[in-house]
Amino acid sequence: MIRLLLVDDQHVVRAGLRMLCESADDIEVVGEARNGGEAVRLVATAAPDVVLMDLRMPGTDGVTATATIMASRPSTRVVVLTTFDDDEHLYPALSAGACGFLAKDVEPAELLDAIRKAAAGDTPFSGPVLRRLVGAAVRASAQDTVRSPELEITERECEVLALIGAGLSNADIAERLLIGVTTVKTHVANLMAKTDSANRVRLAVVAVQHGLVDG
Repeated sequence: MIRLLLVDDQHVVRAGLRMLCESADDIEVVGEARNGGEAVRLVATAAPDVVLMDLRMPGTDGVTATATIMASRPSTRVVVLTTFDDDEHLYPALSAGACGFLAKDVEPAELLDAIRKAAAGDTPFSGPVLRRLVGAAVRASAQDTVRSPELEITERECEVLALIGAGLSNADIAERLLIGVTTVKTHVANLMAKTDSANRVRLAVVAVQHGLVDG
């Protein structure tokens, strides 16, 4: 059973999320928080596996809460729920330790699937959100005078990198390439080391910069 904490300042949003998530047999909602401060306290007492985190809330915001949660309980998986008004907060949330980003208008089935993927150690991203993150990073790197080094990776790693750039999760990549999820995780770890990438978004940026996917 996946233990889930819902964090959003709007009661209607939390109620809708609870109704959806409790319809799944493998997800248990262990608490709700109206702001980041409540979220931090509930993580300590309810010990959720996954936190669905809003970013803009009164008091302690989602970015600060995510950083605090990851510092105190790094095994917790924080998935950000974002709107198109949240762009300035996306990179700080990523740096704070969020493992995934979903648009708030995501389809219900995709949301439930993302919770399961996050609990399994994957990094769920809504395609539009990943493109916004990657686009911002590519624009920023275009101002850098340092030329991107040539990729020294295997053919299989190149395939994995291209699919990361396209927004696929580890499970999706495994299905596409007919390999195990553990094998995909190994390729991702190797790619991060070879490209000096700290996270999946940076790998997607590398894929765009080297023409593996469209920017």
